[in-house]
Amino acid sequence: MFHIILYSPQIAPNTGNIIRLCANTGAALHLIEPLGFEPDDARLRRAGLDYHEYATVRRHATVADCLLTLPGHRLWAFSTKGQRLYSDATFEPGDALMFGPETTGLPSAVLDTLPPEHVLCLPMRPGNRSLNLSNAVAVATFEAWRQQAYLGAERPRRLTQAS
Repeated sequence: MFHIILYSPQIAPNTGNIIRLCANTGAALHLIEPLGFEPDDARLRRAGLDYHEYATVRRHATVADCLLTLPGHRLWAFSTKGQRLYSDATFEPGDALMFGPETTGLPSAVLDTLPPEHVLCLPMRPGNRSLNLSNAVAVATFEAWRQQAYLGAERPRRLTQAS
């Protein structure tokens, strides 16, 4: 459905949480090197629980290498520098959502390659720096998926009142 791109993620538990998110939403995860942890890091496995086998995860040496595997897919970047709210974007199946490292966010060299309307931000209270990476990815992924009427999701069962 969607592609989540993590540019040089630094914190293993965040990436583990995102692996679990991808397994549950059907999104593919792309990791751009260098990673701030080893792929066999116990913290990565613990945060992802037993969802690793249900997620599609690919590693790429560079952003360019990653994008070569996604021809024709629209790229959206998430940054505190974005001037457009994520909820104002219209997402389509196959879109790629890119997020930067926890410590610095996406570098200008990446952001400057995108049209300004494709650099999105999540709203925050004044004076705050950023959201946790796995939380930001979850918010964005669920908005994109919501716009597709949660295609492929199991519908909740209606709660019945005990007689």
